[in-house]
Amino acid sequence: MNTLAGEPLAGVDAIDIIDLQGSDADRAPGQRWVLRGITSNERYVTRDEKNRLAEQQQGLGRPFATCAALIPLRKSASWWALTQDERRQIFEEHSRHIAIGMNYLPAIARRLHHCRDLGSDEPFDFITWFEFAEADTAAFDDLLKALRASPEWRFVDREVDIRLRLA
Repeated sequence: MNTLAGEPLAGVDAIDIIDLQGSDADRAPGQRWVLRGITSNERYVTRDEKNRLAEQQQGLGRPFATCAALIPLRKSASWWALTQDERRQIFEEHSRHIAIGMNYLPAIARRLHHCRDLGSDEPFDFITWFEFAEADTAAFDDLLKALRASPEWRFVDREVDIRLRLA
């Protein structure tokens, strides 16, 4: 676990991923933290981008994808003060977020979870889950390096990069 911005999370040896389908997660004895998010509609993509992503993306749970990364992040109040079209402009026209990600498909699969929609008490705005083969670890690191170097990342005020091996 590597904290890149903001407060760290307590260290853990393993994580459980639980699909609660809308239920609240109760903290079990010995549990150090709970991250909650929901899948939602794509908010910053055009129809053409969505179609190209659908053509190239592969789903999670591929047997060869034994490496994973859980990356929760929060963006600053200045990001959320922008209008939707201003955020889109930074997200894609300036930062090329989608274009960068397309370069790593289909090797790297991901699912984005929105936390902000659950309420203001959530510690992160987004949780992204990535899966990839061990042979694609360097490519995954390159993907993150490119995204983190983009203008969009100036708005990230909390980010934790948690690397995992699927059991």
